[in-house]
Amino acid sequence: MASKGLHYTPQGTDGLDHAFRQRVATHYQLSALNKSRLKYCIFFHYLLFFAMLAKLSADILDKLDIFILEIEELSIPQPLWWEYIWCISLLLSFLGLDAIKKNKVTPMRNYMVGLVLFGFLPILYATIYYFSDVWTYLTYDEEEELEEVEFWRGYPYGLLWYTFILLALQVHLFSMHFAWNLVSAWKSKGTKKSD
Repeated sequence: MASKGLHYTPQGTDGLDHAFRQRVATHYQLSALNKSRLKYCIFFHYLLFFAMLAKLSADILDKLDIFILEIEELSIPQPLWWEYIWCISLLLSFLGLDAIKKNKVTPMRNYMVGLVLFGFLPILYATIYYFSDVWTYLTYDEEEELEEVEFWRGYPYGLLWYTFILLALQVHLFSMHFAWNLVSAWKSKGTKKSD
């Protein structure tokens, strides 16, 4: 289109037609926003996994018959089964990232179910398991009561786990929320993307 002069604006493009312009559909906006947020949650899940892996490193090295003096001197308590089960939840992140890439509802639902089984349930078990130690430490009156509480490097072991549990619970709750929003946005498009 030829322009008339330097500052020519074609008729009808003076900005008054803004009410008739095309807009991005809401479900596309929600999908893009929640995809980004879920990726951040998965990143924080990776960080928590590496913290758990550092805790499990002494046990893993013992099972492989590898002796590293510096790690042995830390006297890290033996892990419980829930710690290894929680580590499985990291594998679910690949399912979630694949669902994000392809906008597929079924893999995202599988990610959510797996997160409940391998993320929330082990954390719930740990919360119950360490509750008596944490409660005793927070409400003790006499020093004799603290003899029942397990300590590691001068810190109450249960309270250290509660810090991890609080962080993991937040990451998992936000992941579930954003995954739920994605499933809702993808289902509202009108086309069924279940596979």
